[in-house]
Amino acid sequence: MAGATYLTLGNGEVADLGAVPVLSMTEFRDTVISGIARDGRLAAFFGHPLPGESVRLYAIIAQGDMGVLEVSSADATASYPALTPDCPSAHWFEREIAEQWGLRPEGHPWLKPIRFHASRCPSHDAWNRPANATIEPCVTGYFQVSGEEVHEVAVGPVHAGIIEPGHFRFQCHGETVHHLEISLGYQHRGVEQGLIGGPGPRTMPFLETLAGDTSIGHASAGCEAIEALAGCQVPARAQAIRGIALELERLANHTGDLGALAGDVGYLPTASYCGRIRGDFLNMTALICGSRFGRGVVRPGGVLFDLDQPRANQLVERLEAAMEDLANAVDLLWETPSVMSRFQETGTVSRLAAEELGLVGVAARACGLERDVRQELPSGIFRFAQIPISTAESGDVFGRAFVRWLEIQRSLGFLLGQLKALPESAIRRQIGPLTPSSLTVTLTEGWRGEICHAAITDSQGRLAGYKVVDPSFHNWFGLAMALRNQQVSDFPLCNKSFNLSYCGHDL
Repeated sequence: MAGATYLTLGNGEVADLGAVPVLSMTEFRDTVISGIARDGRLAAFFGHPLPGESVRLYAIIAQGDMGVLEVSSADATASYPALTPDCPSAHWFEREIAEQWGLRPEGHPWLKPIRFHASRCPSHDAWNRPANATIEPCVTGYFQVSGEEVHEVAVGPVHAGIIEPGHFRFQCHGETVHHLEISLGYQHRGVEQGLIGGPGPRTMPFLETLAGDTSIGHASAGCEAIEALAGCQVPARAQAIRGIALELERLANHTGDLGALAGDVGYLPTASYCGRIRGDFLNMTALICGSRFGRGVVRPGGVLFDLDQPRANQLVERLEAAMEDLANAVDLLWETPSVMSRFQETGTVSRLAAEELGLVGVAARACGLERDVRQELPSGIFRFAQIPISTAESGDVFGRAFVRWLEIQRSLGFLLGQLKALPESAIRRQIGPLTPSSLTVTLTEGWRGEICHAAITDSQGRLAGYKVVDPSFHNWFGLAMALRNQQVSDFPLCNKSFNLSYCGHDL
């Protein structure tokens, strides 16, 4: 259904590119800002090249209460009025657009690259540099707080232990953090560009390694996009197995995070148990497909691995045993005053800040926002077997930890129900050619939060544009806000409570 200034789509619905309204930039800004004011959130905002030097900007607003996506577009050549002053959730997107396409968002409060790669449109220059010049220090510099006794603390990009690279710059007065600036891009691999021209043999390996701990989440979103464009209906049994794999991925990562949070405050009983139980959940995924991270399960048209009844029964037994151990380990957290004194009122993000920044997933739900694609815009098995939304109100480390525990328990109920009543059907259908000159948007609730994939096909039915928005892309600035007025020593705990992906952001 077409509105006056946007096209309304369902999750995974296909539209002709010509049906997306192309607005003037003033109309486009007004449409995006008003859509977010109606309790929407900016799921994606990206550019797609046109013949000549123009770039078409697409905005996708998720209206969770209505269960729809609103798509609008506008053309720009060198610059456009920034949305960020009126729409803070566009801040990171506009920095990305400036870097990728050389379009300068005039009035953006802190314009600098987020991945530090070459522009896809070299004739444009968002930084107003002379020809052949490098990016100037004023563009790559860091925000600074001045005053007596103010100092900087720089961390990374190389960190202790096994962790991906990212740079964090703290502006401190004594031990109190006034501002944290996060600089990423060290894991940039050009995945979006690599997907163009597909689908092909490299498509699924790219999707499964966008963020290694979210292989099922990204593979599911990508396959749903391909299936929508191909007009393929996935068999019911395959949808159930995909849902099982997705929720096992959630259990493994939430369990690992609860253990890591315990470790960050030096509480070793829960840390040790959760580390072991996380491995149990990963091994359950391996029981399905041979890969602990679920690689090879999800493929366009369905799944590659079936679940026979003996293995389904074994998964039920393993789940029940693991959950009994996990409940004992996690209950220790809530019952230990020294743990609660570190979790509570540490790294708080207000509900208003979460709304304005467009936070998703655990970070949003810990602030009281009921944002969960499985309920708002369900696809696959979640259209028939929904999982209640788990929220907290505190917005602090405790809130983010407690939401994880609630989600673990509710995902367990879903898993047991699906494993005991798998539908009888095939597990995969053949994929045909993709619909040419079309657009589709697919959302999946990964364990970190909302995953968005937007695919555009050319006149031959090949992928001409592909946009990925990992939940970390929305939430990194939320971590920066969580550190405001905290002690610099609280950073490891706050960082782990968000546990965002570097490679999922850097692509």
